[in-house]
Amino acid sequence: MEDKRILRTFAPCITYKTMSITGLVRHIFVPRMKALEKYQTEGEAMQRAVLKHLLTSAKDTKYGRKYAFSAMKDYDDFVKHTPVNTYEELKESIDQMRHGEADILWPGRVRWYAKSSGTTNDKSKFIPVSSEGLQKIHYAGGYDSVALYLRNNPQSRMFDGKGLILGGSHAPNYNLPNSLVGDLSAILIENINPLVNLVRVPKKETALLSDFEIKREQIAREAMNKNVTNISGVPSWMLSVLNCMMEMTGKTHLEEVWPNLEVFFHGGVAFTPYRKQYEQLITSPKMHYMETYNASEGFFGLQDDPADRAMLLMLDYGVFYEFQELSEYSENSENSEIIPLWAVETNKNYAMLISTSCGLWRYKIGDTIRFTSTNPYKFVITGRTKSFINAFGEELIVDNAEQGLAYACQQTGAEVLEYTAAPVFMDAKAKCRHQWLIEFSKAPADLAQFADLLDSKLQEVNSDYEAKRYKDITLQHLEIIPAKAGLFNDWLKQRGKLGGQHKVPRLSNSREHIEQLLKLNV
Repeated sequence: MEDKRILRTFAPCITYKTMSITGLVRHIFVPRMKALEKYQTEGEAMQRAVLKHLLTSAKDTKYGRKYAFSAMKDYDDFVKHTPVNTYEELKESIDQMRHGEADILWPGRVRWYAKSSGTTNDKSKFIPVSSEGLQKIHYAGGYDSVALYLRNNPQSRMFDGKGLILGGSHAPNYNLPNSLVGDLSAILIENINPLVNLVRVPKKETALLSDFEIKREQIAREAMNKNVTNISGVPSWMLSVLNCMMEMTGKTHLEEVWPNLEVFFHGGVAFTPYRKQYEQLITSPKMHYMETYNASEGFFGLQDDPADRAMLLMLDYGVFYEFQELSEYSENSENSEIIPLWAVETNKNYAMLISTSCGLWRYKIGDTIRFTSTNPYKFVITGRTKSFINAFGEELIVDNAEQGLAYACQQTGAEVLEYTAAPVFMDAKAKCRHQWLIEFSKAPADLAQFADLLDSKLQEVNSDYEAKRYKDITLQHLEIIPAKAGLFNDWLKQRGKLGGQHKVPRLSNSREHIEQLLKLNV
């Protein structure tokens, strides 16, 4: 009898110790897993509800009063009375907010500003991040990343170890108390629930260091002896940290350092150029990769099916979406049609506009996407509205470039680390071409063959490019210039953009970036 009483007393403890911590935590995410199933049938209703919430919340702001948000009853009213905006149109209002003024684009004072790549007129953009946006957009995206991953991987034990989360840095905003400006990742780390710090590395002070080269080594030292089960960050910068750690430990494969590593939550740049390098570094069959679409302006998409690279558009955050066909896109949108989510079609390239609980209204984010499904709404990122080459009518977008490089690498065994491409404009003999500057982590044995394969694949996936390449009449065969090791990092460092959320521009209609890089490539 005594033995039975003892057993009953300690049974809960025995169960707890034998059960995975992830198994216990999993139950917290079950309600959200079920809620996400409504994306299949209630997409339009969710988006209409988001718009109603945004208009009601902001009706008494300076912007809301100017455009009579309180009188708006539906989407048609919103379109009729609210202008489309670029950063330049909102810049004055954002600067007022940064100086501490309240109720400008969103209720109250906004204390955090995500520093993003610049515009034509400015080196940087400063995207407001409100308290509501922080919780119900950015952190909501992180929460759903875990919910979907656990749904797809019932055997996961990710919470039985720690997560390595890369971040950028921040600085005081105009020296206002408790107001910060910097990389979005740094703002997220600064404001994260303290409990999360118990299951993440590196320590906060290291994560927020501004010098990436110092930070990379410190992160590697702090993380190499931890039980890391999951990693999150931009693929290029994460790879730099992991390679640094490999050098320190003398190991060949990452699972020798972290035997329980199981998932990489990645975003910021396309994963295609880096996938092979990660697969060589991490050979464990239990390793998973999950793409996220998070930006300074918001958290928009998650890969909900490991077998499908398309991402689920997140519909019930504080983001209302609109779209404009890329063929009609222009900075002046007065004469081109903009449509809501429920009017989009599959297999068309759209530029995306957003209105958010951070105070961005009908804002041209600059990204382009293509829907693969509308039930639920799933999409792939195809590039940037300003990241393309259309110097000769070829309309080459980043998605084309990624497909072409992946094919050429597959056929030759080459590996691409970084790249950029730009046009070489017509000379006196009307000769023109695309010039590619590529940093290989593993160069092809025959560069000419690689160039042929890339060129042929681009013609296969882009009919406009194929037409311009016909018999070399308009556009000649592309040119590839190998980049020296570390060129792109050197260029970013020179510009003060090494680490964090900073990215190499992939395609450009001008030669500004490639000329700067070529001068360093000696």
